[in-house]
Amino acid sequence: MYKVAKASEYLVITGIGITDIKLAKKAWILPGQSYSVFDLSPVNYTFEVQAMSAEKLPFVLPAVFTIGPRVDDEASLLKYAKLISPHDKLSNHVKELVQGIIEGETRVLAASMTMEEVFRGTKEFKLEVFEKVQLELNQFGLLIYNANVKQLVDVPGHEYFSYLGQKTQMEAANQAKVDVAEAKMKGEIGSKLREGQTLQNAAKIDADTRIISTQRQGEGKKEEIRVKTEVKVYENQRDAELAEANADLAKKKAGWAKEAQVAEVEAAKAVALRDAELQREVERMNALTRTEKLKAEFLSQASVEYDTKVQEANWELYQKQKQAEAILYEKEKEAAAQKAIADATFYGRQRVADVELYAKQKEAEGLTALAQAQGVYLRTLLDALGGNYAAMRDYLMINAGMFQEIAKINAEAVRGLQPKISIWTNGGEAMDGNGSNAMKEVAGVYRMLPPLFKTVHEQTGMLPPQWMGTLSDSKYPTAD
Repeated sequence: MYKVAKASEYLVITGIGITDIKLAKKAWILPGQSYSVFDLSPVNYTFEVQAMSAEKLPFVLPAVFTIGPRVDDEASLLKYAKLISPHDKLSNHVKELVQGIIEGETRVLAASMTMEEVFRGTKEFKLEVFEKVQLELNQFGLLIYNANVKQLVDVPGHEYFSYLGQKTQMEAANQAKVDVAEAKMKGEIGSKLREGQTLQNAAKIDADTRIISTQRQGEGKKEEIRVKTEVKVYENQRDAELAEANADLAKKKAGWAKEAQVAEVEAAKAVALRDAELQREVERMNALTRTEKLKAEFLSQASVEYDTKVQEANWELYQKQKQAEAILYEKEKEAAAQKAIADATFYGRQRVADVELYAKQKEAEGLTALAQAQGVYLRTLLDALGGNYAAMRDYLMINAGMFQEIAKINAEAVRGLQPKISIWTNGGEAMDGNGSNAMKEVAGVYRMLPPLFKTVHEQTGMLPPQWMGTLSDSKYPTAD
């Protein structure tokens, strides 16, 4: 019997010749086989899932899911044919199965989120629900073709979303009142604000100019430090390469020396062996000659002598072989020692180069970090002082103790000069009533001259001319 399924149907065949089940659009139904037909059309399922958030606030999630067999995967079709196709797609069995999966995954996910997270992240919440539900439906060969989740709804007696809407409306009304008051405030203080902003912008431009100048200087220093660091790193690399080349050359020289020594030992050994062979041949020929000559008369004695000579030749050959082997062993040990010394020297130089390179890298990183920290410190300090460059300069000088250092240096300079300071006055005595004002002035000048001359003498060593008189306590004689 030949059967053909419709466009949206599949034949499920079991029986003789089929191990498990067979899916086909058209096939011969042989004796001993049975078949059934299942529809691939998706079905809409409408649910109102009741869930509870982490705060134990219940809510309703209305949803419509369009679910059907996964037609693009043969394994899923086989699962669907085995597990779901015997039941009607609209039967309570299939509906309760799908509803149970959706409600279970939704409740588990909602229980791990607060109501605020569920409400504000509704889209992400829906997507995560769909993904978890699809994972469970895969084991039945079902696919969610479409899913539509409506707005979250309050459970009667728990009007959370209603109260949340009222809160939003009240916040909007209050914000409108605040906006009106703020508009009035802006209208009244607008002109003064513009004047203040003009002054602030002028000060800000001045401060920004100084900041940019300081930044340019800092960037120049950073670039200089970076270039020096790169040059030093390159020099270290060149030194390391030179050390490596020297080590390679030393290793090659050691290998060549080893090969030469081995060749010399092999040549010496070959000569010794050849010499021994020739010596043995000579001894053998001599023995044969003597044996032939004395064979008739001294056969027994010749045999004894022959054996003796053979033993002596063998002994000499054995000694020479041992000496050659000893020389070869000594040369091999010397070559191995030279190779070990070369390897140790190369490793030591390589480690020294690595240590120097690491130290220079850390030093460069430290200088870069110090420059960045100083830049951040100066920028933060300038922002804290409101962009006042003069105040920042005074603060840095005071914090560094520069004023105390200047005062100390000035005091040391004055103390090193050892100045002589003289203070004098005209006495300020009052003249009697018989003198005139002009005479008072002349008397004052006359009183001032002796201490003035004395100060000049102490400071410079110069004496006044004799016609003006002499100092009373001078070491020079008084003029008549």
